[in-house]
Amino acid sequence: MMTNFILAPIIVHLITAILLLFFWQKVSAQRIISIIGNVFAFICCIRLFVATDTYNYLILQVGNWEAPFGIIFVSDTFSSIMVMLTAIVSLAVGIYSTFALNLSRIKYGYFFIFHFLVMGLLGAFLTGDLFNLYVWFEVVIISSFVLLTLGGKKLQMEGSIKYVAMNMLASIIFLTAIGILYGITGTLNMADLAVKIKSVENEGLVSVTGLLFFAGFGIKSAVFPMYFWLPSSYHTPPSAIAAIFGGLLTKMGIYAMIRMFTLIFQPDEFTKNLFIGIAIMTLITGALGAVNKKSVRRMISYLIVCHIGYLIAGIGLYTEIAFIGVIFYLIHDVVVKSNILMMTGLIQKIRNTIDMSRLGGLYKDYPKLSLMMAVIMFSLVGIPPLSGFWPKIQLFGESLKSGHYILLLAILFASFITLFVIAKMWSEVFWKESPKPLTEETDAFANLPYMQKLALVAPVVFLTLVSLFIGLNAGSIYGLAEETAKDLMNPNGYIEAVLNGNFEK
Repeated sequence: MMTNFILAPIIVHLITAILLLFFWQKVSAQRIISIIGNVFAFICCIRLFVATDTYNYLILQVGNWEAPFGIIFVSDTFSSIMVMLTAIVSLAVGIYSTFALNLSRIKYGYFFIFHFLVMGLLGAFLTGDLFNLYVWFEVVIISSFVLLTLGGKKLQMEGSIKYVAMNMLASIIFLTAIGILYGITGTLNMADLAVKIKSVENEGLVSVTGLLFFAGFGIKSAVFPMYFWLPSSYHTPPSAIAAIFGGLLTKMGIYAMIRMFTLIFQPDEFTKNLFIGIAIMTLITGALGAVNKKSVRRMISYLIVCHIGYLIAGIGLYTEIAFIGVIFYLIHDVVVKSNILMMTGLIQKIRNTIDMSRLGGLYKDYPKLSLMMAVIMFSLVGIPPLSGFWPKIQLFGESLKSGHYILLLAILFASFITLFVIAKMWSEVFWKESPKPLTEETDAFANLPYMQKLALVAPVVFLTLVSLFIGLNAGSIYGLAEETAKDLMNPNGYIEAVLNGNFEK
C-alpha cells in the first residue's frame, strides 16, 4: 500500500548508514555507497511528494495500532514539502561532500553520520507524535554534534561547546513542555492533542506550555535573544557540513513551531505580538551582526539568523497570506542557504581563504563560475524575479495591512542590509584586484582532476537551477504554498485524516 511507502526515505538512509559501517576505511567505496543511497532516497522522496499530492494525506500506523495509540507517521502537504527539500539538499551536499572533505574526516565516519542526520530530519518532518518528534530531534542533535566536531580542530571544539550547550537547553525545555502537555491531556498524538487541548480548563497553563514549546524551538531555530550559538559555530566546520546545517537544521525548529502553533496551540494576541517582537529583534540584530564581518562564512551565519526573522514574522502575523509567504520563503531559503554555503567552499578551494580582505579577482579568473555565484547571491537578496523576491511581497503586504509598521520597517531594514552585505561581498571577492593573483602553480582548484571539479561544481549548479526554477516558476510554487497555508489555517482535515481515516480536505 502507498501508506507503507512513508518510511521508505528513512529506511533508505538507515540502510545506507549501516552499509557504510562495513567500508569504514575504504573512502572510494564510501563515496559510491553514499551517492547511491542519496539517489535512491531522492527518488523515494519524489514518489512520496507526488503520492501526498494525489491522496491529500498518507498515514502509517506502526503495528496497526489505531490513533491516538502507538507510533504514527503522517505525510501532508507541509511535511511532504519539507521531505522534498531535504532530499534535494541532501543529494546535492552528499555529492559535494565526496571531494569537498579531506580523507581523514571521511575515515572518521562522515558519511555514516551524514545519513543518520538526514534520517533524523526526515523522521522529524513525518512523525505525527510529539514524543517521537523529540526523539528525532535528538537523533539530529547527536549527529550534528559529531559532524561539527569531526576533525577536532580548536575552532570547531569552541563552537561545538556553545552549540551543544544551547541545544541541550532547548531539548530540556522541549521535554518539559511535552511532560506538562501529556499531564493535562493524557495524549501525545498531535491530532488528538488538537482536539483535547480545547477541553483543558486551565487556559493559563496551556498558554505557558505553548510558550515553553516556542522557547525550545526558538533556541533551535536561532531566534533573538538565543541566537548567538549559531554564528559562533556554523562557520567552524567544512562547507559541506555548514551547508546541511545552514539549510535544514534551523528550519526543523521552524517546521515544529509552525506545526505546534497551527495544529495544537491557537495563539492569542499576546502570543502573536510576542512572535512579532522577537521577529523584529531577530531581523535587526541578525542584520547588524552581518555588516562588519570579514569572513564570508560568518557573514552568512548572521544572515541565516536575520532571515529566520522573516519566518517568525509570518507566524506572528498569523494570516493565510502571511503563511503563504512563510512557506514560499522556507522553500527558497533552504535551497539558497545550502547553496551559498557550498559556494563558500568553492571560493576557499580556489583562494584557500574566505577572508574578504584577502580575496579578490575571482570574476577575472573564473568568469562563468562567478556569474553562477551571482545568481545565488541575487536570489538570497531577493532581486526580482528570483526566488527571494516573491515571498517578501506577502510579508510586506500583510505587515502593512495589519498595521505592524515597525515590523514592516524591520523587514525593509533587513532586506536593505542583506543587499548591502552581498554587494560588499561581490565587490570584495569578485571585482577588486586579487592581493595575490593566481598562477598555474598556485591555483589548486584548476589543478584538481576533472571528476573532483565536477563533484564540487555540479551540486552548486543543481541547486542554482532549483533556485531559478522556484523564482521563474513562482506561480506554481505560490499555488503549493497557498494549499499548504490553507491546510495549516484549517487543520480539521489533518485531524480527521489521522483520527477517523477521512482523507477529504
